[in-house]
Amino acid sequence: MTQHKAPDSRNLFADLPEQNTAEAFADLLRAPGVRIERIVSTGQSTPPGDWLVQDWTEWVVLLSGESGLRFDGESSARVLKPGDWVTIPPGVKHRVEWTSAIEPTVWLAVHIGEQSSDP
Repeated sequence: MTQHKAPDSRNLFADLPEQNTAEAFADLLRAPGVRIERIVSTGQSTPPGDWLVQDWTEWVVLLSGESGLRFDGESSARVLKPGDWVTIPPGVKHRVEWTSAIEPTVWLAVHIGEQSSDP
């Protein structure tokens, strides 16, 4: 008889970190070619002058809070509210201009085609 792993089940809004100086990242699922993570922001933003860029596709949805997400070449940030999502293609420079400091900003990010750093 084959042993099966029990299904993993949790709540995305459980155990949210308190107001913090750094964003909180938690991997929810890792599989070949895909990683799903929960990101909790409490007023953080990308440092001035810095841009984020990656070699894989990232699909991100905002579940709670608010954020301003700006892409290189755009004059202003896109305001994201709960339910808003965006696909960030590989190599596209972007930055988080601001996140809500009043309530946690909870993101669900799906990284597609990311090379695993695991051994």
